[in-house]
Amino acid sequence: MAEEIIKIRHQLHQFPELSGSETETTLYISALLNELKPDLLQKGADEKGVWAVFDSGKPGPAVLFRADIDALPINETSDLPYASANQGVSHKCGHDGHAAILAGFASQVAKNRPEKGKLILLFQPAEETGMGAKSILENPDFNKLKPDYCFAMHNLPGFPVSGAVVRIGTFAAASSGMIIKLKGRTSHASEPEKGQSPASVMAQLMSGLPGLTRNGNAGKFNDFVMLTLIHANMGKPSFGTSPGEAVLMATLRAYLNEDMEYLCKLAEEMVAKASQSAGLDFEISYTEEFPATINHEEPVEMVTEAAKETGTALISAILPFRWSEDFAHFGLQSKAVLFGIGAGENHPPLHHPDYDFPDQIIPVALKMWEAVYFKLLK
Repeated sequence: MAEEIIKIRHQLHQFPELSGSETETTLYISALLNELKPDLLQKGADEKGVWAVFDSGKPGPAVLFRADIDALPINETSDLPYASANQGVSHKCGHDGHAAILAGFASQVAKNRPEKGKLILLFQPAEETGMGAKSILENPDFNKLKPDYCFAMHNLPGFPVSGAVVRIGTFAAASSGMIIKLKGRTSHASEPEKGQSPASVMAQLMSGLPGLTRNGNAGKFNDFVMLTLIHANMGKPSFGTSPGEAVLMATLRAYLNEDMEYLCKLAEEMVAKASQSAGLDFEISYTEEFPATINHEEPVEMVTEAAKETGTALISAILPFRWSEDFAHFGLQSKAVLFGIGAGENHPPLHHPDYDFPDQIIPVALKMWEAVYFKLLK
């Protein structure tokens, strides 16, 4: 079984697709699932993403196992025999591994169908942009399934190979991309007083925004918060023109959703005050919004028991992870858990150019899915 999953993983790795463009990936996975004759096989909007349902037809819980399928805009420079054939796109977060494992597990389910309730296997698009889970949950066809429990697995470099990483409460941080547009008026560079340059406000915000998580505000948050400036642009490269517009972008993070709301409020107030005092118009918008991924106690206990039953080393994460996961949306509607499988303490980190999903963790990941499945639906 592991060898077959590795073949699937390498196929997915060789032909990666960016978030929102997973058409061929969806077709490939759909073909694999169709051979297994699930009770329902359905694609998401615009043929992106697919879910298969194995239904016992008997009372019992609706259980969702989810894998993500999108890749990253990172150029792969490796000499792997299955290296990315798509320039500038590669699987540097391991979604190829997540999807291949779940596809392999689907073939096991087809031979040993649920005896109660139903199992939903979701291959979800657009995790990296925070849009995929939300779009699936808003899909009226998927909405009919109403899962009681939702499970997702993510490989985790920096942890011992094949260890199961669990945590009750926040597992991954909330995050949001903030886009600030400052609007003034251009003038000749020799007469800046006749225009309204955003330069001073830009400088003020670049200095002040990161300090919102410190500088007297630290005690107003309940847990970890962070604001990182990620992009700034002002005017045009014209030595004869004083700029009239500027754009500043930042990523806001928090372990708690209420802290994220408060951090956004403080940032918006700072932008408004600085802009208005300089007579500038401004716009604030958000993108790639992820709620905090909150693990519910009951499914965490199920994963913990599955690790013990399979002889898998159990690792308790002391702190939440700073990165975000759009699986968080499932936790807002169902009892959900996101858990990790260690990829190796010295394995290249996620999103690193040298990262490649470690195939040696496939057997334990497969056993974990099987143990949770038997616990709930057999």
